[in-house]
Amino acid sequence: MKIIIVGAGEVGTHLAKLLAKENHEITLLDENPDNLSDLEMNYDLLTGVGSPTSIESLKEAGVAQADLFIAVTPYEAVNMTACMLATNLGAKKTLARIENYEYLQPANKEFFHSLGVDYLILPENLAAQEIVEALRYPWLRQTLSFHDEALILLAIKVREGATILNRKFNSGYFDHGKYRVVAIRHKNSTIIPSGNDEIQAGDIVYFVTMKENIDYVREQAGKKVFQVKSVMIMGGSRIAQKTIQYLPDHFQVKILDRDKEKCYQLAETLSNVLIINVDGRNVEALRAEGIEEVDAFVATTANSEANILACLEAKRMGVKKAVAEVENIDYIQLAEELDIGTVINKKLIAASYIYQLTLDADVLDVRNLTSADAEVVEFVAKAGSKITKSQIKDIRLPENVNIGGIVRDGIGTIAYGNTQILPGDHVIVFCAASTIRKVESLFN
Repeated sequence: MKIIIVGAGEVGTHLAKLLAKENHEITLLDENPDNLSDLEMNYDLLTGVGSPTSIESLKEAGVAQADLFIAVTPYEAVNMTACMLATNLGAKKTLARIENYEYLQPANKEFFHSLGVDYLILPENLAAQEIVEALRYPWLRQTLSFHDEALILLAIKVREGATILNRKFNSGYFDHGKYRVVAIRHKNSTIIPSGNDEIQAGDIVYFVTMKENIDYVREQAGKKVFQVKSVMIMGGSRIAQKTIQYLPDHFQVKILDRDKEKCYQLAETLSNVLIINVDGRNVEALRAEGIEEVDAFVATTANSEANILACLEAKRMGVKKAVAEVENIDYIQLAEELDIGTVINKKLIAASYIYQLTLDADVLDVRNLTSADAEVVEFVAKAGSKITKSQIKDIRLPENVNIGGIVRDGIGTIAYGNTQILPGDHVIVFCAASTIRKVESLFN
């Protein structure tokens, strides 16, 4: 597949590196040559210096032969214009990164499609949805739902005293049909569990389960339930604003921002939110604003280090739930080791969404696991595909692949070795990003 990416910012560069590992012809275009330095030397991709809205630059990049054109510059108007030009110059499919949520409404999406913009993505919106889910289930590190919550993936950091600790997977203890452990993040490595593996205290464990069994999983993992009713947010970013819009009305929300003008703007656009002009990095200021009384603390400033340290301080002050937006990918592991709580990275979320457009199989969803080097993919099994011809135990799955569950006729069930996948089944697969292409061949 020939893919052109315009915008060598964080999202574009991360996506280009991800796709360059596979058998795609990648061209990364940017106006600033400094953004492209060393990329062509270190990765299997082409780079070009030029304007995304220049017809000549797009032609030189080979837009007429592009199977997928992706515009992810920081500027919405540039991205939309680039996609319209690319379509008229011959690109088969286009995707634009946007800032305006109104564009995602069905009628507007259809309008932009008629102009040549096939897909729209708002990374801040995707990140906000994950933050809301983190506050909905505060005892989780991450939660993802599939097929209208027929199956749910739960990521839980397991502490001392949990029932599931130190039990081998070949002991039969986990063969109860209520959940399946699809992966374990142990220290710095991701493990697909087999017979002699055990869950240890401090591991982040990934469960696939059904909605009615969430409490059972929580009890097995030794977690206590608690509800978040009050939230303090550091930084009035777009992610923070979208998060507030998605939060239920009963939440009490307080935003701290050190920019006075930003506070005035927030006051005009947000209702039922207390907005305070103060630097949330100041410990005394946090105390003065009542951080010790809130249920959750969310840090969404543009500074990853400040977000990590603020969440660490919030946890030290007794806040039960902390969520940090960590845009520097290199800091994610550090944030996990510091045990600050849930970590959100909009680049990884956006890249997962875009990645599914490059797959040939019937893929409904690709979701990145922030704390693990892996993806969760929702495939639909096609008639005649290899995955439907034998029970799972008799199919030679690639290494580091685990089938967590299937959804048939809207009902989710856990997958086992003797499970037979049928055409039309929605199958939730946990796998390393490098093996998605191999798994895909089983479903075609």
